[in-house]
Amino acid sequence: METDDTLPSILQLFFNDLAAARLLFLGAQNYRKMSRRIMAEDPDWILDFVPSLSNLSLQCIVNNFEERPIFEALKPTQRVFIQERLSPSLPLHVTANLVPDGVYWNRCCKQKYTCCDVSDYGYSWKRMFFERHLENIIEHFIPNVTEPKTVLQMAPLCKDYVKRLVISQLLPPIKEAQKKEEEEEEEYEYVIGNERGAPCLDHFDFRILLDKLTNLEELHLVYRVKHCAMNFEWSMFKMTDQDCVSLATALKSCKTLKIFRLHLSQIEDKQCRLLVKYLLDHPSLRELDFSHNLIGDRGARAIGKLLTMSKLETLKMYNNQISGPGARAIAHALSKNPALLSLNLCLNHLMDEGGEAIGKALLSNDTLLHLDLEGTGLTWLSAAALSKVLAQNNTMKTINLSNNKLGELGGKALEEAMSHNTSVTECSIYLTGVDERSVSLIDKVLLANNTSELKIKRK
Repeated sequence: METDDTLPSILQLFFNDLAAARLLFLGAQNYRKMSRRIMAEDPDWILDFVPSLSNLSLQCIVNNFEERPIFEALKPTQRVFIQERLSPSLPLHVTANLVPDGVYWNRCCKQKYTCCDVSDYGYSWKRMFFERHLENIIEHFIPNVTEPKTVLQMAPLCKDYVKRLVISQLLPPIKEAQKKEEEEEEEYEYVIGNERGAPCLDHFDFRILLDKLTNLEELHLVYRVKHCAMNFEWSMFKMTDQDCVSLATALKSCKTLKIFRLHLSQIEDKQCRLLVKYLLDHPSLRELDFSHNLIGDRGARAIGKLLTMSKLETLKMYNNQISGPGARAIAHALSKNPALLSLNLCLNHLMDEGGEAIGKALLSNDTLLHLDLEGTGLTWLSAAALSKVLAQNNTMKTINLSNNKLGELGGKALEEAMSHNTSVTECSIYLTGVDERSVSLIDKVLLANNTSELKIKRK
């Protein structure tokens, strides 16, 4: 049992602990005040935001990337750090063949272009950037003004990434306008050719480029000038003979090309024949599109020869000037071509001479899947010839005969043929004069064929 002598000592210990606690409390308050004073000098400073030494080193690499590019030796996470911080304005000769597809090229595309649908480019940001960059260079290339090295320097940087080029304009040369006596300022205008010593109107020469693009599969061209305004002349919307020669040579050298489209360029028979001559033995060409030009029967005969000697799968010649004899040449090739899957001749002047020839040729062709003869001047005679094909052919999938004068006789012939057909899922006969009863019966057959095809796909 404790005595009275021990009480003062216990109280002393209590007061000592209380004093110590008070000192600790005051010390903590002072520490907080000191901490607040320190942080007040930089209110955004937080201990967690102090960069690590490795990140400081990576940032140093970013800051000096143009002079000393270091990338391949880094770890994957470090590469992501670099790509997120590199400037999109770095020279392409530094980044093109060093920085892989991914974050960096995503940033480059979004900085340069307002519309960036990467699905059109195989979900590759790098491919999008280089295809659009090269297209822009070609579309603004002015012969005799722009240095060819502008294009030549790009070729080794983008050759592994460019698979498709869609060129929407090709500029002709410019010349200094003739000065009027009262004018003092220089003026420039597009060259307008004439028969007497006209200046050269040749456009960009594709021979300097196509053989260097080792992965190019698609080429879409239009020889025209966009936004020409008051400088409009028809000569701005056509290719010259020299353009044709240089393009044909370039196409022959581009062994990887699968799709070639040349439209809205006033291509005539002579130019068509020259282009076909250089494409006859092309190893990889599978689709040819010469739509919206001025190609007639002589050009169509050259196309027929191409069909018999190539492995074309798709041919588009709509809106040209092909008539019966040209259609017969193409039809003759159809009977010998085992590869063609799609043929589009709409908006030509085939008439029944061409329609019947195509129908007869298809009797011995079981590979064509899609046929478009819209607006080609056909009557019930052509409908009868094509009906024989539909009655015995169970390969064709779609046929378009709209905007022709098939009439009731043509409709009855198609109705009878479709009753025996199990493959056609689309038969367009709008504005043909076919009576409603025939249209209704044909639609029922199409519905049954579509249902059957859907069941097969589900299996």
